[in-house]
Amino acid sequence: MQLILQAHNAGEAVVVRCRGRVVSGDEARFLQSEVDKLTGQTKNVVLQMAEVSYVDSGGLGALVRLLGVLRGARGDLKLCQLPPFVMQVLRATNLLSVFHPYESEKDAIDAFSGRGQAAPETFEASNNRIVCLDSSLDLLAYLKVLLRRSGYEVFVTQYPSDAVAMLMGARSSLVICGPGMRTNEAAMAKIRQSTPDVRLVQLPADFSTSEADQAGPNLVNQVRSMLAPPR
Repeated sequence: MQLILQAHNAGEAVVVRCRGRVVSGDEARFLQSEVDKLTGQTKNVVLQMAEVSYVDSGGLGALVRLLGVLRGARGDLKLCQLPPFVMQVLRATNLLSVFHPYESEKDAIDAFSGRGQAAPETFEASNNRIVCLDSSLDLLAYLKVLLRRSGYEVFVTQYPSDAVAMLMGARSSLVICGPGMRTNEAAMAKIRQSTPDVRLVQLPADFSTSEADQAGPNLVNQVRSMLAPPR
């Protein structure tokens, strides 16, 4: 494992200093399990990332899901002291305003004082509905935020049967199947048979471990090309 965490309480929050790689797999699961242990008393978490050396698409997905879990529990997640490459990842994936990173630990901690629950972002209704199917909750959380911020209405599920129901009920334009579905030939066949006109994107096996500032924007560009109205 190439992720080391050091935590301490600071007022209304717990600060977790991260050193190493925040990536898909053991590191992402370790981060989430440690945060779970630390948030018995407070759901306010600061991740200090000054010594983070790499973040892949799966690691970014883990951060997105952690943010959603904490906000769902009436807490929040603040990132601070981001290295330039992490800032670039957030800019490239249009997630900079989702996390609102801070320059220092103190600024991030102070941001919790007198703060109400973060208001959910609102998006205009879209005629382009996308269903995302994969076994990874981290990846689904990432795809949902990435695509919603690009103007699409997004439904996510881990279960092929639910994906079929969503495709039919929501009249979706596109289904994105993650790497966890690549070997599930029965699920792919069921989707094609039930909704033969739907467009299908199968993410590559290395999507979660790929460069986040490339994989995310490339997927958005692919989706835009597929859903663009005919000229």
